[in-house]
Amino acid sequence: MEAHCPHCRQTMKWVAGHYHCEACLCDYRQLASCPECGQPLQELKACGAVDYLCQNGHGLISKKRVNFSYQPL
Repeated sequence: MEAHCPHCRQTMKWVAGHYHCEACLCDYRQLASCPECGQPLQELKACGAVDYLCQNGHGLISKKRVNFSYQPL
């Protein structure tokens, strides 16, 4: 999955646990939210797979349905 800078729309690189935009020299963390309620999702990692859980009653959310946004560090 490619991540694009919310400021300049250039493709960002994953560096040391966050995204970095080389074009505007900004660092961002990725936030995942539920497509149903908009609340933050809990990230579950096991055996190399990443799943997302909505703790507001919507259960497991497919990565394809997750709303990703990027917040400056």
